[in-house]
Amino acid sequence: MQIAYLIPEFPGQTHSFFWRERAALHEIGITAHIVSTREPSKALMSHQWAKKAKLETFYLARLGAADVARVCFDCLHFSPAAWMRVGEVAVRENTIREWPSTIASILLAVRLATFMKSRNLTHVHVHSCANSALIALFANRLADITYSLTLHGDLRDYGRQQRIKWRYAAFAITITHRLYDQVHLELGEDLPKAIGIAPMGVDPAVFRRARSYTPWNGSGSLRLFSCGRLNYVKGHQDLIRAVAILTKAGVNVCLEIAGEDELGGGGFHRQLDDTISHLNLVGNVKLLGAVNEQQIIEGLETAHLFVLASHHEPLGVAIMEAMSCKTPVISTNGGGVPELIDHGVDGFLVSPQNPEDLASSIKELALNASLAKQFSAAGRSKVLRRFNSNASAAELKRMLELTSASREIRSSE
Repeated sequence: MQIAYLIPEFPGQTHSFFWRERAALHEIGITAHIVSTREPSKALMSHQWAKKAKLETFYLARLGAADVARVCFDCLHFSPAAWMRVGEVAVRENTIREWPSTIASILLAVRLATFMKSRNLTHVHVHSCANSALIALFANRLADITYSLTLHGDLRDYGRQQRIKWRYAAFAITITHRLYDQVHLELGEDLPKAIGIAPMGVDPAVFRRARSYTPWNGSGSLRLFSCGRLNYVKGHQDLIRAVAILTKAGVNVCLEIAGEDELGGGGFHRQLDDTISHLNLVGNVKLLGAVNEQQIIEGLETAHLFVLASHHEPLGVAIMEAMSCKTPVISTNGGGVPELIDHGVDGFLVSPQNPEDLASSIKELALNASLAKQFSAAGRSKVLRRFNSNASAAELKRMLELTSASREIRSSE
């Protein structure tokens, strides 16, 4: 089986999961041809595999003069009935202000449909419910292709026309039970008949430590590691303030944060630099920028604790990576994180935007070596059981086969 596999701005700093899932799909007999909207900033393409991934990706918005002419020519290949179907869905839940973006999505849909036809592909799986889902929707209305969606976060974060995006999908997958409940509550009859649940995951064979975990013994620096794009909602500023509280209490803390802002260092990175300077933590907190997987693994291996202070985390691949590497985790409990961490069993959960509680939990776990060892072992065990990229690939294959069988049954009736 072969499908198109649409990921916005691939390969970005948070896209390791997609690369792993694609490899896992290949292992179970599905070839996924990567399609993306456009390339991310070079500062965000940090992984060792990024160059290879870029070469294997077809970019819809990579348009030279000849490509623009070709798109215009390809528009003529579709029937008036097809364009009427596009127009019908384009006006749903739309405003005049959004029409420039809508027209751009329609033109990219023409390019997607043409690309798929050239490779005899009839289905595209979209790892987004934002504009990339609109592109797939318009391609569906233009040509004889089907599409499916994976919802990675709160439905309201993915913009307009959600009902129409989901109504024409062959199936959809949510990464948590919380999101599964949300789409049923908010979309109701517009949902496709088949909805699956497949948590994002990591490859435990990649994210594993080369040496045993050793808890902090109270001497030297308490080493903390965090990972996530530099954005206000990731709560890095709260974690930095927690470090300030700990240092003021006499704890020698060293924090490293891996990740970069959407502008490649020219955005929220600067605000965090100001916060670090203002709190006199220049020697205690280091912003690493966008790093590759090996650097993340090295950071997790040398850390005593992994801490994520996100205000609202859909699930948390960075947390899974830490758990897989047997680094004890502390995270805020916003979003779907409670489906990943059982408080007091394999990690600590704290309330978001509360540096005082975060500092207290860090200190409590750092001073409890036996509990840190418990979290270290339990975290790895949970990832092996429930959170790996093979599981999500298997669910995607199951849904593809289920909906394909349903189409065959309908066509024979």
